[in-house]
Amino acid sequence: MPRSPSKNKQIFFFVAIAIILLAAYLLKAFEPALLELLRLRMGAHPSPETIINSLKLLLLGAGGYLLVRFLSYLIFGLFRLRRGFDAPTLVRNVFSIVAFTVLFFIAFSFVFPGVNLGALFTTSAIFGVILGLALQDTLGNFFAGISLQADRPFQVGDVITVGTQRHNGVVEEITWRAIKIRTFQNHVVLIANSQAAKEAIEVCPRDNLNARLVYFNTVYTDSPAKAIHVVREAVREAENVSPKITPIVRIRNLGDNGIDWEVKYWLENYAKFNDTDALVRQRIWYAFRRAKLSFAFPTRTVFMQPEAVEAPHDGGAIVERLSAVDIFAPLSVEEVGMLAKSSVRHVFAPGETVIRAGDPGSSMFVVHNGRVRVQINENGRPRTVATLNEGDFFGEMALFTGEPRSANVVALEETEVLEIGHTAMKSLFETNPDLVESLSFIMSERRQGLAAQTSPDLVSPNESEGILSSIKRFFGLS
Repeated sequence: MPRSPSKNKQIFFFVAIAIILLAAYLLKAFEPALLELLRLRMGAHPSPETIINSLKLLLLGAGGYLLVRFLSYLIFGLFRLRRGFDAPTLVRNVFSIVAFTVLFFIAFSFVFPGVNLGALFTTSAIFGVILGLALQDTLGNFFAGISLQADRPFQVGDVITVGTQRHNGVVEEITWRAIKIRTFQNHVVLIANSQAAKEAIEVCPRDNLNARLVYFNTVYTDSPAKAIHVVREAVREAENVSPKITPIVRIRNLGDNGIDWEVKYWLENYAKFNDTDALVRQRIWYAFRRAKLSFAFPTRTVFMQPEAVEAPHDGGAIVERLSAVDIFAPLSVEEVGMLAKSSVRHVFAPGETVIRAGDPGSSMFVVHNGRVRVQINENGRPRTVATLNEGDFFGEMALFTGEPRSANVVALEETEVLEIGHTAMKSLFETNPDLVESLSFIMSERRQGLAAQTSPDLVSPNESEGILSSIKRFFGLS
């Protein structure tokens, strides 16, 4: 089994220490002999002592390098354990440079005690001034990068907007020279640290619930209270909208065209705000269509086309769909037609919840177009138990007995469902009381078949009688 990279690094570290210690021991033990050999072979130029001292400095430098690497691993390893993330690369590099410089001067003073470092410092200072003037932009970026790392106004993964140029994107890297961000058009932008330090920076932290505003409008004839409820419920179900804070829907203005609104919601992942804004607008459109709410048209446009009136009972498509539902098999053609006339058609966007487990209800649904997924909660997580296609139905126990919803039903694609309400069924029961017993028997067959996967011939009479009494009690029948 191959060793991990970290294990290989540890082995290399200890082997290198052993080699350096062995070399230092050998140099110390054979130093007189080496000096004599160098005098015989090379004479006085260069000085044999200088060569030996250079070898000592080289060994001390190698040992110092390993020491700095060990200290860096120890210090920044503890930093990661305490903070939960790696220290910035710039900070680690600065630490290494400072440590190497200090160790070099200590080793140099130890090996060459007679050398005056003051002259070296003077020469270095003059050279540093010249170099600083030549590299002032680079040094400005370097020290600005240190300042950004010290203040930590943002980190990798945050969404930032920088300066008047409005560079906007996700932070990918912070180096000694620049900030690298990836825009929402998938472009990479490098912003110099010195420039960023002078600009205003808007930060949306990745570990924070950041809010967004989406705008829409309604006509004056629609109820504001209804609009608030419909939009809030539609938005809170959208993907990436945080369930921790309820969306806020409020009126911005009473405009010329209608009532101007804004909905404020909070995101789990702000980097996906463009997609989430689009999804929220889509959910509002579908919710408006189901609730019969209208968007306001600009007053400068004369809108002459009459609004299409939904007529689920026009033609025989709805009657044909309901006739194919096995639970309605006891109904006559006329009774199915009456049921079709009273049905209500709803359209749901992909991912929208049609019904939610535990909610009260008094209606059932038939899938007219599209597909839905039936889910139950298992250990706090949703588990899909069935996929229903066109012609399938759900929610019948709520319609006939008033039981709360037993599962979540979510649209897999744009889905149109037909809702059969309590009032429509009650009218049929009052005109044809014999339907109650027929429907109760069919429902008991279906319920036992789904629960125990048994044969319809083994239906328990008690089960059928229990459903029959529940239907009579719920509809107030004698």
